[in-house]
This record gives sequence, C-alpha cells and structure tokens, in this order.
Amino acid sequence: MKFIGMVLKLITSVINTVVILLICSSILFVTYKGNQPMQVPQAPKGMTYFDFIADRIDAAKTVEPSRCGWGMMLSLAVLGPIYSVVYTEVGIHPDGFLARGTAPDPDMPKNVAGANWYEVPGIWWNTVERLSWTMVGKPAVYGCKFRPVKTSIN
Repeated sequence: MKFIGMVLKLITSVINTVVILLICSSILFVTYKGNQPMQVPQAPKGMTYFDFIADRIDAAKTVEPSRCGWGMMLSLAVLGPIYSVVYTEVGIHPDGFLARGTAPDPDMPKNVAGANWYEVPGIWWNTVERLSWTMVGKPAVYGCKFRPVKTSIN
C-alpha cells in the first residue's frame, strides 16, 4: 500500500508541475506577444496589444452612458477568449465538428488548415488581435461609439 501511495504522490506531483509550467509559459507568451506590434492591418504602426487595450479602456471612460463602454470591454474580456479558441479551431480544422456549426466570420484565421501544434499559439494570438480590433477598435455605426483609436503611441 505504501508503494501505491508513493506512486500516486509522484503522479500528482508531476501533474501539478506540468500545470504550473503550462500556466507560467502561457503568461509569458501573452506578455511577450502583447508587447509586440499588432498584426492587424488597421492598427496604427507600432501599436502593441497592451497599448491598444489601454487606449480602449480610456475610450470606454468617455462613452455615454459609461455603462455601454464598460459593457463592451466586459464583452471583450468574456467572449473574446471563447471566440478566439473556437475560431482558431475552425481555422485549423475547417471540416471539423465546430466548423459545421459555426457561421463564417472574417476574423477567422485563413489558410491555416492542418497547422502543426507549435503554430497554434501564434494563430490563436493573431485571432485574439483581430477579434479585439473588431469588437472595440473599429468605428461603430450604431450602439456603443468609442472614439477612434489614437494613432500616436505615448
């Protein structure tokens, strides 16, 4: 019985270590990519994702009623990660189960079908940037009208 207990403790320890490494590497990846210039063509040259988000938070403060702006930011925070994962999956597996139930969207990654596992984080990050730009960066015709994205980076 002691041997089984030791083996289970070892397995638990290995799983905990792997989970911690995955979380840490994910944080490092997002931090690195968030400080790189955005790949969205409409974004001001040199603007990082974190600059973009800071600008959009500032823009949310000026929208009347202010709840609209904060609602848009909350929508980005809640729905953005879900949509980015689904869109990445649909882009990589265009004939898969999710693709059959997902409406076409211009923010879905193109020409990435069958991507290798090591390409997926980059595809996902580009999708995050495009979705974020679509949700809070484009000028709105109706609804919550944020001011345009600042073109100069401070």
